[in-house]
Amino acid sequence: MKSRVIYFEKPGKINTPKVLSIVKERAHGPGIRKVVLASTRGGTAREFAEAFAGTDVQLVVIPWQYGFKNQPQPFPIGLATELQEKGHRVHFGTMLFHTAGFYGIDTPTVMANLLRIFGQGIKVCVEIILMACDGGCIEEDETIIAVAGTVTGADTAVVATAAPSTRLARLRVHEILCKPLLMKSKDDKEEQQ
Repeated sequence: MKSRVIYFEKPGKINTPKVLSIVKERAHGPGIRKVVLASTRGGTAREFAEAFAGTDVQLVVIPWQYGFKNQPQPFPIGLATELQEKGHRVHFGTMLFHTAGFYGIDTPTVMANLLRIFGQGIKVCVEIILMACDGGCIEEDETIIAVAGTVTGADTAVVATAAPSTRLARLRVHEILCKPLLMKSKDDKEEQQ
């Protein structure tokens, strides 16, 4: 089997149009009916909703949970209603990799840091798949596309089989469609100087 991964030179919002194109092309293949999408302020959700209008692909939009970073909810509630009226889902669930303080253990932080080795977008893709499955927006063992980004916009997309957080070991990432090339960390640069 031949597959192609697109690598972006820089992370962030600049890649959103290309990610959208890649996801649309892959979503028209067999077996994909849902795209799970991280969107903090709604801009990425709007772009994807416009692009998928008139198709049978349902978006499952995952904003921040309420109270994250002690800030008001940045995702416009009116947009959540608008998306749901168009047949999409919006789920404000618990961000599983940010629960170390709640449970008093470091496992969620360790998992997040391990996934960040592959890029921030990969970490978020895994997290939103778990959240969407926990919230009943996607089914366990359903094949979906997950889309996330670094800070703003979209720069990462994967094809995966979904699982809930209670059965994390069943989640499988089958394809990396696109992601940014990893940037050197601040520590790496300091060590080289």
